[in-house]
Amino acid sequence: MMFRKILIANRGEIACRIARTCHRLGVATCGVHSAADRDALHVRAVGESIEIGGAAAADSYLKGDAIIAAALQLGAQAIHPGFGFLAENAAFARAVEAAGLVFIGPAPETIERLGDKAAAKDEARAAGIPIVPGSETPSAAAGELARLIQTLRLPVLLKAAAGGGGKGMRIVTSLDGLEAEIESAMREARNAFGDPRLIVEQFIEHGRHIEIQIAGDGRGTVAHLFERECSLQRRHQKIIEEAPAANLAAALRDQMAADAVRLGERLRYRGVGTVEFIVQGDTYYFLEVNPRLQVEHPVTEMVTGLDIVEIMLRVSAGEPLPVCQQEVTLRGHAVEARIYAEDPAQDFMPSTGPLVHVEMPQGVRVETGIETGMEVTPYYDPMLAKLIAWAETREEALDRLALALDEVSVLGVQNNIAFLKLLLGLPETRAATFHTRLIDERMPGWRLDQPELDLTAAALAAYSWLLGERAPGGQGIWSDPAMTGWHMSEGGDGLACFPAMEVGCGTISAPVSFSPLGPDGMLLTKIGEDKVSLALQPLGGDRYLAIIGTRREVVRIARAGGSIYVQTREGSHALTVKPYLSFAGAASEASGQLRAPMMGMILAVNYAVGDRVEAGSTVVALESMKMELRVKAEMDGIVTQIHCQVGETVERNTVVAVIEAG
Repeated sequence: MMFRKILIANRGEIACRIARTCHRLGVATCGVHSAADRDALHVRAVGESIEIGGAAAADSYLKGDAIIAAALQLGAQAIHPGFGFLAENAAFARAVEAAGLVFIGPAPETIERLGDKAAAKDEARAAGIPIVPGSETPSAAAGELARLIQTLRLPVLLKAAAGGGGKGMRIVTSLDGLEAEIESAMREARNAFGDPRLIVEQFIEHGRHIEIQIAGDGRGTVAHLFERECSLQRRHQKIIEEAPAANLAAALRDQMAADAVRLGERLRYRGVGTVEFIVQGDTYYFLEVNPRLQVEHPVTEMVTGLDIVEIMLRVSAGEPLPVCQQEVTLRGHAVEARIYAEDPAQDFMPSTGPLVHVEMPQGVRVETGIETGMEVTPYYDPMLAKLIAWAETREEALDRLALALDEVSVLGVQNNIAFLKLLLGLPETRAATFHTRLIDERMPGWRLDQPELDLTAAALAAYSWLLGERAPGGQGIWSDPAMTGWHMSEGGDGLACFPAMEVGCGTISAPVSFSPLGPDGMLLTKIGEDKVSLALQPLGGDRYLAIIGTRREVVRIARAGGSIYVQTREGSHALTVKPYLSFAGAASEASGQLRAPMMGMILAVNYAVGDRVEAGSTVVALESMKMELRVKAEMDGIVTQIHCQVGETVERNTVVAVIEAG
């Protein structure tokens, strides 16, 4: 019998997505939330929720006892863990069942055999599936791992034994600094999964990441729902996924699918899971099993017509597998893009802050847990949304997804939308000739060599600021009909002799001067030494028609405090604006200051006052959004000040250390 009520032990888009299927089936939902998520969208989506702890995952979403207590208090019969957090924690699954509740996922014994990557390789080997060479058992001893790596052919891959999502993973190409890399990977694994143990694998270069979705009833019946292509990755984290895989030989697909089903049957698998392979030419190796719902499951749903969350609910409630292998068919093609809060111009550093404006496109499937007014915090994964496009052909699905990305508005934090569009347009993506290292090799340092201050975005922000600051109908010298105030012209183009404002992005800024506003709304703007003629016509909400010279483009602009957020087809830009006199009078910052790139917890302070450091050395390490970030010295010198300590949480731009050149 189907559950009456379940607790969703997760947050964000996956909590909203699970709730949607539950409500369609008439299953009531409840949930838990952290102090940072009191006003989150998923809290409203589940209907009722209990706050179980502080903002950090370790104080809330990883507190299994508090989650179980909340489920009992709210009258839930079962707990759905979603993905991440406790989804692959066998002890939690066992505790759920000991409390008289149902864990919506594999049996605890199955999680133990598959959730640990080393144990999963043993199961695959026993099932006759080829595995990647590497360590036999996981370890949390840096010295032991280092000795093992020294016996292997480089490159090798360090991988967290207890989780996925690219956390706790490092490619080792040199023995220099090996133990530091191992310790860094272990810290990241501990922070993300509560388990620092790592395994070591031979790194397969230029391989394709293909995964098989399986579903089982726990009684021995297992079916596959075909495959997904997940080769477009950055930092071992998937960015774009699709189903089915293109340019994959049918015989190879069938062989991998048969292996995945055989492994599931061997374990009497209950629920849904993903068997992952690395493919190189006509050879493939078993990588791991994710005994849970996958982030990219929507592409499989779109091409099979099946609701994978519903399958999980039904088999966990004791019903038979609702579909047999012969009934699983493919139709069309689906592609998914993950939108992250990260800054591509700053080596994809995660971005935090308020969401000034959020708008998602029509015509494609959208999975998200954000909305206007929410805050992106450093405590959780930076994924904001997933867009999934379906069409009869792969080419059409790619085109639909690219157009949908043009319609997304996420203002207030930096995001990877422009990068996703570029990735979708690569010849290798269109021809499906990619591999897992494509982004690293094809686009190393993407946008890093470009100036931080985009001229078009700066001009749009300046125009928007002028309209907001000097609105018609006001009084005083700044409110004449031309809305540019009294000024002396420096030439025939009417530009003022003196700047009116300063516009900046990151560490770069430029003074801005204006000409009088023309009767057609056109305005000549001088930014630094460059001139841009433009006009803005409101289209409603945050949308404007930008007229830039002879070109017209729909852009999105929103303002919050002293910041103006501009989104064009080329990317998103967070710009600061100040009246020029205020900017000119501000005190300049001292050189040698090392600042936290974003809010996070200090993990390590590697130097003390008086120590000599070299440019490029990591002075401070901090953890944010489940990632380890390194604050490095920009010059050789002496550490003169340290302003942080291990365990302390610091805000973005906090000065954590000061170095004096010498």
